[in-house]
Amino acid sequence: MGNREDLRSILPYLPVVIRSSSLFWPSQVVEALRELGKGRVDSGELLVNAISDLRNSLSLSSEPLAPSTSHGYAFFFDELMSEDESRIWFEEVVPALGNLVLRLPSLLETHYENADMVIDGGEGVVRTGLRLLDSQEAGIVFLNQELIAALLGCSFFCLFPYYDRYGKNLQMINFDELFASLYDGYSQKQENKIRCIVHYFQRITSDMPKGVVSFERKVLPLEGDPVHICYPNDNFWSSSVIPLCKFEVHSSELIEDQSSGAVEVDFANKYLGGGALRRGCVQEEIRFMISPELIAGMLFLPSMADNEAIDIVGVERFSSYTGYASSFRFSGDYVDERDIDTLGRRKTRIVAIDALCSPGMRQYRANFLLRETNKAFCGFLYQPKYQQYQKILLENGCSSVLFDASTSTYMETCEGKILNPDIRNSQNDYHRMERGNDFGVATGNWGCGAFGGDPEVKTIIQWLAASQARRPFIAYYTFGLEALQNLDKVARWILSQRWTVGDLWNMLIEYSTKRSKGETNVGFLQWLLPSIYGRGAGMDLPNMP
Repeated sequence: MGNREDLRSILPYLPVVIRSSSLFWPSQVVEALRELGKGRVDSGELLVNAISDLRNSLSLSSEPLAPSTSHGYAFFFDELMSEDESRIWFEEVVPALGNLVLRLPSLLETHYENADMVIDGGEGVVRTGLRLLDSQEAGIVFLNQELIAALLGCSFFCLFPYYDRYGKNLQMINFDELFASLYDGYSQKQENKIRCIVHYFQRITSDMPKGVVSFERKVLPLEGDPVHICYPNDNFWSSSVIPLCKFEVHSSELIEDQSSGAVEVDFANKYLGGGALRRGCVQEEIRFMISPELIAGMLFLPSMADNEAIDIVGVERFSSYTGYASSFRFSGDYVDERDIDTLGRRKTRIVAIDALCSPGMRQYRANFLLRETNKAFCGFLYQPKYQQYQKILLENGCSSVLFDASTSTYMETCEGKILNPDIRNSQNDYHRMERGNDFGVATGNWGCGAFGGDPEVKTIIQWLAASQARRPFIAYYTFGLEALQNLDKVARWILSQRWTVGDLWNMLIEYSTKRSKGETNVGFLQWLLPSIYGRGAGMDLPNMP
């Protein structure tokens, strides 16, 4: 079996075992899964017994589940499910799920045989096999939807070992806490989160999807190298002459309903998924419930550092919903009609970026503004474009390529001398290489709400990052937040002044300095226009309510 290095890195975190280079289930597990496949489990209580048998067969009994797990499974499937729902679940879904999990070793074998991807007409190879993508390790993993479904089936049966997950800054991926917390303190939101998961299993066991999902860890190196853009400093932002991108304001719609193909921002916890498999039920957790394939990333993606983001492309949405937090409710099936790209992925692009939690007044300090802006920039930046420029130049005998952060241009150098100040104009396939950042950014009140950030400041930070990353637009969903009621007018005024990223960054720094010193207590949008007017901007202020 190929890709043994990739397999070795993730094998301790998988429930399967290896012998003579082959993956397999122990014989007792095979027997238990086959029993499930025969439809002999017809109640929540028997399901709990089956899960216990499976775990004992994998010697997981020394790794106890959350205390009320068995009660939670029995409560949901024996009391909360209707009689008709229960009959379909136990007669059709559970047997199919048992047979799917039984096939996990063969699905993994096939995955590793075909994992590495040849690109650029055979000129290069990208590792795409399932592996631990550790912190500061930029890389990508491609998983087909059937393999993801089998992995999530293992989560449902609580088969993943604890091993060193906490030591590796990995979240647990078993569903024990999800069900235990339902029993420990019943809430409708928790019941409806589980209904989304159950609906996902009903869908995939009746009609298995055939697409692909990619999970990528993106890293802005803290020190520069010839291939990557390094972690920007404050001078990077203050001196940038990149024009601000188009800014759209949406007051009522939802990010995941956008149809422009934009990159959708996951208001993430640094631990991917946040409280999705526990009691959490805000933006990130809801996204993971309606598109459960996102949960698979929690298996192999440790927590994000300040210079990291996670890109996920291709997940399918299975559920509709209403409400938010305590009012969250599953509202039925959702048919995802997004187009498919050339790699077999749905054109749903999600970027997970984690904001400062409970930042208080420190969010106005320059170093924390820099942290937040760089975090968003890492998420929004299409890095392969720069790497592709480097590759082409090296093939043409050029010794190096430098990135000019202030102008976002690439300069060909040999022996330290600049030979071509903007290589983009000399490359025939420039437009092909630009495709990755032709999409806008769909976002909203990132790092606000439960995280406690200032929505006006966070808005500006994301606009700066999207503009510097050369995204064509940012679609901002305010969710009717009162503090942003004038956002559209202010954004239009700023754009009319042809401000650059540097201009807006410097105004943000000036405001934040005054806010830190207690010299102003108003929000950034209210502070901004009078400040500019006092500088003699040469233009009438927009009518403000």
